[in-house]
Amino acid sequence: MLNPKLPDNWPAYAANNRWLRVQIQTQTLYLLEKDTVLDHWSISTALNGPGEQEGSGCTPRGWHTIRAKIGDGCPQDAVFVGRRWTQECYSEALAARYPERDWILGRILWLSGLEPGFNRSGQVDTMRRYVYFHATPPSEPMGIPLSHGCIRMTMSDITNLFDLIPIRASVYID
Repeated sequence: MLNPKLPDNWPAYAANNRWLRVQIQTQTLYLLEKDTVLDHWSISTALNGPGEQEGSGCTPRGWHTIRAKIGDGCPQDAVFVGRRWTQECYSEALAARYPERDWILGRILWLSGLEPGFNRSGQVDTMRRYVYFHATPPSEPMGIPLSHGCIRMTMSDITNLFDLIPIRASVYID
């Protein structure tokens, strides 16, 4: 489980007391209220590991904020392309029809880096890299790094998290 010690630079980036921590090594996401764990989920981060460089397919580290919440009111299995609901709902038949898609399902929590030169601006800008929390098909395992940089969750987990975390909440990825 998470060591509840706050990151050293907590006061500099914490927008409010409710925040998220992604631990890449354990493939776990924690919802915290200050230093108290409220909930946790198994996730899937990047197959290419951690990293901030544009085009790397890596999950960016450091402090971020949830810049946008997309999908409120959509079905739990809604399919998104370019952050827009396609009016499709995920199914095995749909997956068979579009085997090349990187499925972005359910809800989107779009991340923006807060550390200039590390995960914000230039070739390391998390938001410009389109890094999100989002759901993935049920056939995709959690607890194993397999994404293209995003933080993947199950459909029910992202739907629950979406309702629990406010826009502009802080996110720490390590």
